[in-house]
Amino acid sequence: MAELKRLRQIARPFVVDGPSGVSIRDRLKGMTVEDEEVLRAVGAHMGRLASWDLARRVRDGLGHSAETWATRKRELTSVSSSRWAGSITANTHDQWSLSRRAQQAHLQSLDAGIRAIRHRLSLPLGEKGSRGRPGGYRSRREWFQKSRRLTVLEGRYEQVKAEHETGRVSVVRGGKRLLHQRHHLAATDGTPEQWRAKWEAARWFLTADGESGKKCGNQTIRVSPDGEVSIKLPVPLAGLANANYGRYVFAARVSFPYRGEEWRDRVTGNRAVAYRIHLAPVSGRWYLDASWTRKDLPVVPLDTLRVGGVIGVDMNADHLAAWLLDPHGNPVGEPRRFGYDLTGTTSHRDAQLRHVLTRLVRWAKGSGVQAVAIEDLDFTASTTREKHGRRKKFRQLISVIPTAKLRARLVSMCAEAGIGVIAVDPAYTSKWGAEHWQKSMTSGKRQTSRHAAAAVAIGRRALGHRIRRRAAPPRDDQSDRRGHRTAQARPGTPGREEHRPHIPGPRTRSDGAGRGRNAVDQDTQHRSGCPAEQEFHSLLSSQERSRRLRFDS
Repeated sequence: MAELKRLRQIARPFVVDGPSGVSIRDRLKGMTVEDEEVLRAVGAHMGRLASWDLARRVRDGLGHSAETWATRKRELTSVSSSRWAGSITANTHDQWSLSRRAQQAHLQSLDAGIRAIRHRLSLPLGEKGSRGRPGGYRSRREWFQKSRRLTVLEGRYEQVKAEHETGRVSVVRGGKRLLHQRHHLAATDGTPEQWRAKWEAARWFLTADGESGKKCGNQTIRVSPDGEVSIKLPVPLAGLANANYGRYVFAARVSFPYRGEEWRDRVTGNRAVAYRIHLAPVSGRWYLDASWTRKDLPVVPLDTLRVGGVIGVDMNADHLAAWLLDPHGNPVGEPRRFGYDLTGTTSHRDAQLRHVLTRLVRWAKGSGVQAVAIEDLDFTASTTREKHGRRKKFRQLISVIPTAKLRARLVSMCAEAGIGVIAVDPAYTSKWGAEHWQKSMTSGKRQTSRHAAAAVAIGRRALGHRIRRRAAPPRDDQSDRRGHRTAQARPGTPGREEHRPHIPGPRTRSDGAGRGRNAVDQDTQHRSGCPAEQEFHSLLSSQERSRRLRFDS
């Protein structure tokens, strides 16, 4: 029982919900100089209004209400339009809410680090950890440095907690990373002019929310079914209009090669479609993003996804290890390894993920399975140096695994291919996979890796089977000749002393299975006090008395 108590409770597998929205992109080709000047003017003007609205929302803090929201929107309407103002205030609210959640996560991270340092400071120097908890520090110098760090973290925690209680958040339009690059241009091989162009483009606001029932699903940025793009100009820039009702029609056209028919159906039916225009400063190209929500998506039950088997996928820092399993949990065929390189720019890493997931989805469709099984990983609380001490390589390893991005992209790509995604508890998958499946699936022609064995464990857990393999019986009938089974039930295992289940069908020609007088009566295996032994002794006593009578006579 002590062994069972140390095991963490395993959560049940569940089907991951599909994406709630769709986003597509196309390039605005054929832009004239006048078109670019208009977009730059509108983007800069609306960007200033968005910055002003965000600063006011941050000042309001927890005092924000529907009245203050309506007041901000009325003030923005006078210098733009009602729909532009609605898009700005909605975007501001989303930014403030995201910063609020990030602040809460930062508080939790600081609290976890403080508790870990306090625990390690309370232990003697050099004491080893136990049951997943770290031990004491290795030297007096390290103990002193961590005591100073504890003071720093406590001060930072009090500061962030005070800001959280007042509702004050830190948010930067354009991004904190881009802001800090201004002071490290030498490391990025950029010039101040290039940074300024990126900064201004990132702070422009050219986003318009959709509205069902209106023409083409959007009154602010309108895209007709044939690809014509027009924009509603703000009040101060109405003089730049080249069409009626203060609109400007661009010379560029869009076609949306990907999901174009779905987008065209929504535009033709006047259903809501949100648009965003943005500039890539490095290449100087303009792009248009279209997005809309998807409601009432069909949810496939877990039992239905298990019918055709699953593909277990083990996520690692440089590759995906996958193995196909049949409905009974048996590995089929050879394991697959999908490698990727997550170094370099963001676009390169994104392309690597798309490429490897495309290969995985194609294999799943060709195999005929209905689901892919992955681990429900979350390393947000496991990358701190307070928990793992000097294990820098391990912290770097779990930091580079793209759990969130890979899972989000896998869910969206599988949804388009009609394949479900099953998330399982990651507890002991690598350990038990290596213990029970790595050696058994290794042969002279195939060397099974630890990650491939973990993929088998993940797939079996998704199918509802036990990861541990069945214990192999001895080669002969008598256990005292070949030894006991390779895995025996521990003394505290519930049900180890119960009767064995009856096997249907006759086991001998003289008696059917489960119908003999000792089918469930194991008293004959006891060494003393059983009825069979007493009957045997009474039989010997009667025979001994009869022999004595014959001898006396």
